[in-house]
Amino acid sequence: MVAVLVLALIGMVLGGGLGVAARIFAVGDENPLLKEVQQLMPGSQCGQCGFPGCSAAASALVEGRSSVTCCPPGGMALAGQLAELLGVPLDGQMSAPLMASIDTARCTGCTRCYKACPTDAIVGANGQIHRVLQSACTGCGKCQQACPEHCVSLSPQSVSLDTWRWAKPELA
Repeated sequence: MVAVLVLALIGMVLGGGLGVAARIFAVGDENPLLKEVQQLMPGSQCGQCGFPGCSAAASALVEGRSSVTCCPPGGMALAGQLAELLGVPLDGQMSAPLMASIDTARCTGCTRCYKACPTDAIVGANGQIHRVLQSACTGCGKCQQACPEHCVSLSPQSVSLDTWRWAKPELA
């Protein structure tokens, strides 16, 4: 009976200590707008926006340090959503997202690009030529950096039915 009481007392003291510590060392409340912007971002951490990841880009967007058109993988659809959420005008043109392509004549099938791709956009096997799935590629460039044969290149996404947009009319 004494052992049970001692364990209960220890549990209550430690639990109370943890509760006090949680209040003392609590991290400040997060901005709900920042959470919403982070949820809209693609989450691929590609770095095409110039920030180290989507959370850093979201912070810059909320603080007004970046344009809503900073995320090429998100495209104009994301830029429109961000402009509406942040209450800013949809300004400027967006650069075309970069896409990786592999020169099959130089590819030796080493699988280094395959292993470096964070979105599994590269398919192939050891000793075989690799291909890039354009629909999954974010253009982060990690495959290009990992390739010892320098056969991976990044180029702007080609215009297709999914990516084509009307040009903004010029005022006369």
